[in-house]
Amino acid sequence: MAPKPGVIPLGPLRLGDIFNGAFGTLGRYGKQLFAVGAALYGGALILMVAAAAVAYAVVSSHLDRLFDLAEHEDPAARDLGPVFTAFIVVGLVGLLATVIASAVVYAAVPAVLQEAVLGRPTTFSAVWRRAWSRMPAVLGTLLLTALIAMVPSLLAMAALVVGIFGAVATDGGGAWVTLIVAGAVCFLALIPLTAWLWIKFSLAPSAAVFENQGPVASLRRSATLVRGDWWRIFGITLLGGALAAAASYLIQLPFNFVGMFTSSMGTAGLDENSNPAAIISVLAGYVVLGAIGQLVSQLIVSVFPPLVTGLLYVDRRIRTENLAPVLAEAAAVPPQFTE
Repeated sequence: MAPKPGVIPLGPLRLGDIFNGAFGTLGRYGKQLFAVGAALYGGALILMVAAAAVAYAVVSSHLDRLFDLAEHEDPAARDLGPVFTAFIVVGLVGLLATVIASAVVYAAVPAVLQEAVLGRPTTFSAVWRRAWSRMPAVLGTLLLTALIAMVPSLLAMAALVVGIFGAVATDGGGAWVTLIVAGAVCFLALIPLTAWLWIKFSLAPSAAVFENQGPVASLRRSATLVRGDWWRIFGITLLGGALAAAASYLIQLPFNFVGMFTSSMGTAGLDENSNPAAIISVLAGYVVLGAIGQLVSQLIVSVFPPLVTGLLYVDRRIRTENLAPVLAEAAAVPPQFTE
């Protein structure tokens, strides 16, 4: 039985090849990818709900006193403190769970692409093991990229804020205009630097999985591969992100609509004397449906853009390191060189 061809031609990839390869990977290996994503984001959601339940059990008495306050009565600090602490803890648990889940999904995509490019089958358990084994390295690349890219963004925001506050503190004259303009110019000048850094290191998660590199080495590999082709990678990455965002919006739309409809039906039975518990129960349907829609859409957003950047990584290695013959030998098919 002849092996199936890979999801891409084994040669330099055009725009159509990259997106056909991304959709083809979803078609052939979507079950494995979405199963990994659903298990991780579903687990993160369950963990956050469990944390919220524990937090509610701990501070329920404080919440009851806050809900029972008279109209002009101020809340006591002994009630506000534990409630705010519980919100912060639940938020941190949710953030940590989401970050780890996202890192594993980012590692799962290149793990699938390693087989998809060659047309070889894979299983959920194989992808799961490979993704978890490379999760620390991928998480490191994501955190380092975010930290590096945040520096010019923070500097840009600081320049704009300093310009505005300096203008407010200036006594008349045209100095305030100069300060605001200077702050705005610095802000606009540093934003492109953020985008440049983000794209420069965008191939690092793929390098961490394909080449078993550590975080810093993966960033160096990404910078090397992106060199000389930044604009093309930027445009294709932006298009992939836009398609994923549009799909996410369309997926969330019916969930939000049904949630708003059920909430409006419930609020029709409320009056100005309704207690907080009744209001919360009415809004619960909207919140639950919104969370489900967010979870489903997150699967698309978390999988499709990394597929595009993963194929860009393969394309850059084909173009700069003559990877096509190696892939052709591994896939047992003749290379197809297309421009």
